[in-house]
Parts: sequence; C-alpha cells; structure tokens
Amino acid sequence: MALELDQAFDPGTLPLLRAKVLLQACRAGFSESRAADVVLAVHELAANAIRHGAGAGRLRMWNRTRELCCQVDDGDPPAPGAAASHASSSLPSRPGHGLWVVRQVADRVHVTSGPGGTRVRAVFSLG
Repeated sequence: MALELDQAFDPGTLPLLRAKVLLQACRAGFSESRAADVVLAVHELAANAIRHGAGAGRLRMWNRTRELCCQVDDGDPPAPGAAASHASSSLPSRPGHGLWVVRQVADRVHVTSGPGGTRVRAVFSLG
C-alpha cells in the first residue's frame, strides 16, 4: 500500500482536508460527482473524529486496484484484532447522521473501536 495522502486534521484544517481529498479522488479517476461523494464521506468522518473523538485525527488515503481507500483515525488506532462495530445502515433517530451518510455513498465501510480511539475505513470502487 503506497499512501497517496497522510494528513493530520483538526477543526481549523477541514477546508484544506476537503481540497486535498478532492484532488486525490480526481487523480484516482473518479467522476466529479463521485469525487464529491468521497469528499462528503471523509468530511463526515473527520467531523465525527473531531466531535466525538480526540478533537483531531488523521486521514490516510491510498489506491488499490480499482478502489480508493480512505481511513480516518481519532486518537490511537485500535489494536490489531479489535472487534468491528456493526452500526445499522437505517437512518438514526437522533441527530448526527454522519456515519449513516458515509454508508450511503461508500461501497464498503469498516469501523473498529478500541480504548484509545476509533478507525473507520471507507472504500470507493472505481467504475
């Protein structure tokens, strides 16, 4: 895995983060509307990391064959083998629909939580 983007973020850097994500999605070959989906998903994950996590986080993006992977960590990444959470994909009844939105636009989403933080990986298929 060769990282295309490895970027720390906090509330003040979200606009820059979105711009970098858009650039990477376009470089990966996504259409303008699909690249906008990637930006939306990453923004929601970053906002969740800021709001519900450590107040900051780290985004890593890389290309795999016909896929773009986006991983957002808040705090320390969970230990290998940590249990994955299986959040429902139905619209939550409480405010805050960030993860639901991500599940609507990404092709796959994997959430892992541990005592030191949460890692969310969203995968977008090309084509």
